[in-house]
Amino acid sequence: MEKAMMIIVVLVGVGLFFGIVLALADKKFYMAVNPLINEVEEILPKGQCGACGFAGCAKYAEAVVEDPSVAPNLCVPGKAAVAAKVAELTGKKAEVTEPKYATLKCRGTKTAAAMAAHYEGVPDCAAAKLIQGGPKGCKFGCIGFGNCVKACPFGAMSMGADGLPVVDKDICTGCGKCVSTCPQAILTLKTFNEPVEVLCSSHDKGPAAKKLCQNACIGCGLCMRNCSHGAIKIDNFVAVVDGSKCAECTEPTCLAKCPTGAIQSVLDKVVTQKTA
Repeated sequence: MEKAMMIIVVLVGVGLFFGIVLALADKKFYMAVNPLINEVEEILPKGQCGACGFAGCAKYAEAVVEDPSVAPNLCVPGKAAVAAKVAELTGKKAEVTEPKYATLKCRGTKTAAAMAAHYEGVPDCAAAKLIQGGPKGCKFGCIGFGNCVKACPFGAMSMGADGLPVVDKDICTGCGKCVSTCPQAILTLKTFNEPVEVLCSSHDKGPAAKKLCQNACIGCGLCMRNCSHGAIKIDNFVAVVDGSKCAECTEPTCLAKCPTGAIQSVLDKVVTQKTA
């Protein structure tokens, strides 16, 4: 009994000793936190997306408060409203940035795209890509297991019934988390002032591309020849739109000429965004 009591006394003594040491160390090395950092962090959207270039909202709040060179408009999800508040709190000037949204450069739906194999592995795009580039015949298109949907911190993406992810442009903040997650690199960020977009990433030649997907761009050049602003070019068998030139167009003539529908209009979404 005495031995047990002795052990307890020793353990309590050791605990008290280290408790005192830690308390003294905490007091000596304590660094006061600028309360402004907490104020800035509170107004950030807490998506922890990293679009600002920092490891989370707390790190950006700390940097924008303490580093004069860090701009107050780096929070992409917060857009102009948050930038204005951060600028007000930090005494900095918030430059105007153009809102963006994520778009999928693929229309290889379940009915349009040919399959090359039946995949029964882990339902993950990156994992499926490791096996001969994925189960679809087109090796440039969406694999369809929704890695991007899972990665979206704002719930702006969902898997559609046709096997492709769907972006809700009213919710999408343009943080780019889905873009960096996609192993196919077919998700991009677009501004709302571009009236058309090419929803295909295939670099297969025309006949091969059409055989693998009914909605593929076949690189025929009809869109390019009918673009009144010179905004379209054919690069490695797929049409590419220059957003800055395309933004000047109010009546796209390229849409009616595309034989596969690879070019789609987004004018209705542009109007919605500008009037919101």
